[in-house]
Amino acid sequence: MPTSNLATAPRDSSFATRVVDLDEVSLRELNQALHKIDAGSNETAWEVLNPKGSHAVAVGVDAPISVDVRGSVGYYCGGMNQHSTITVHGSAGPGVGENMMSGSIVVKGNASQYAGATGRGGLLVIEGNASSRCGISMKGINIVVRGDVGHMSAFMAQSGNLVVLGNAGDALGDSIYEARLFVRGSVKSLGADCIEKEMRPEHIAILKDLLERAGITDVKPEEFKRYGSARTLYNFNIDNADAY
Repeated sequence: MPTSNLATAPRDSSFATRVVDLDEVSLRELNQALHKIDAGSNETAWEVLNPKGSHAVAVGVDAPISVDVRGSVGYYCGGMNQHSTITVHGSAGPGVGENMMSGSIVVKGNASQYAGATGRGGLLVIEGNASSRCGISMKGINIVVRGDVGHMSAFMAQSGNLVVLGNAGDALGDSIYEARLFVRGSVKSLGADCIEKEMRPEHIAILKDLLERAGITDVKPEEFKRYGSARTLYNFNIDNADAY
């Protein structure tokens, strides 16, 4: 890997977009530079070229900046994100947005398994399809998927919202707690303790807001069904032993 002066490059007071080519600098140097951005910095726009499926791109960013990644990424892109807006102009490997706290991540292509896993806040938008276990153990994150999601999505989801414009695979919402699931298409099967629930006006309002934030204007909230916990597994009951 060629050496670079990314960390020591002079800062331009009229900074516009800082372009980082991963053919010329290491991923570690990129992430170190992103981690050093202070609040109030004028380095608010970054562009990453030639990611070529690299893992952990823009992990742990904690600043109100925008990062445009021009290509597909590997594991854990944008993990632990706080405050920043990350856009992947391609597809993402497993764990995109894992444990993100705030900010937003947009994947223009597809996402592999456990997208948004354990996410505690922010908005994750996947414009293609998401694979299995999308939103597993989500804890407050909002996830919007334009396409389909795979099996066991929202497994043990605790809070937050999963919005699926396409179809959902087997065992949706298995062992779900208090997260809300909105699906426009078909659901192959529901997991343990997950049931269809009434779409009340407050849910229409939540869904309308999420669709708008995701830039989706061609569908209506009324076209979705809501799924959530039947709350039969909250306390052990011998009659439900097979479902635990």
